[in-house]
Amino acid sequence: MKKLLLLLPAVASLVVGITACSAQHEWKHDQRKATREALREYRDMLYLNDLSDAEFALFVDEVANELEASYPVYTTFIEMPNVGDTVDMVVVETIVQALNADAHNMRHIFPYSYLVAQGILPAGLDHSQQRQFYSCLASGVNANFYSVAQFVNALINQTADNALLQQLQAQCASDLFNWTIVVEEVVTPLPNSQGNCPKACKNGDKTGCKTGGKTNTGAPKKSKK
Repeated sequence: MKKLLLLLPAVASLVVGITACSAQHEWKHDQRKATREALREYRDMLYLNDLSDAEFALFVDEVANELEASYPVYTTFIEMPNVGDTVDMVVVETIVQALNADAHNMRHIFPYSYLVAQGILPAGLDHSQQRQFYSCLASGVNANFYSVAQFVNALINQTADNALLQQLQAQCASDLFNWTIVVEEVVTPLPNSQGNCPKACKNGDKTGCKTGGKTNTGAPKKSKK
């Protein structure tokens, strides 16, 4: 995932004219407002993109309050090197804290509607059943990752083992709801088969084009035991 950096121009402009001898020890209203506006750039980030507007506003407040508590001198915060990296870290830490506080928050990473569409979960699960699933999934994550922080960072950096995650999801679905996922294999062209095809095949006519090999399409076929 492309790293999201805090946009600072509007915030940085607030410190123009402030000298070192007049460094403030309390954030002003316009500085708090500008910081919250800048944090909105994280709206499309993993986990945050599934929050409601009200939930996201609370999240922004939590991050902004943590930044102010950690850096009570505003000019120290805004002028320090790599301030964007610091904000990134606090955002991720706040997500980790939310997941640690309630396993059901895992739904913001793997929304129920998405899991149903992928055939990983059956439709029609009530709120209690969904909570059971996310608690089961959180237990699987805890058993296979050193920490929730490692899990979240792996997802953000797109280094997570997707096959493992699908296996954990499938196991929970099976144990809780007797729901089984069967992955179908289909024939697809070999990586270098295009070079052996006639010119007509390359131009869109697949007649006579040689193919071979099997690959997992990633589209599960769902069934109940």
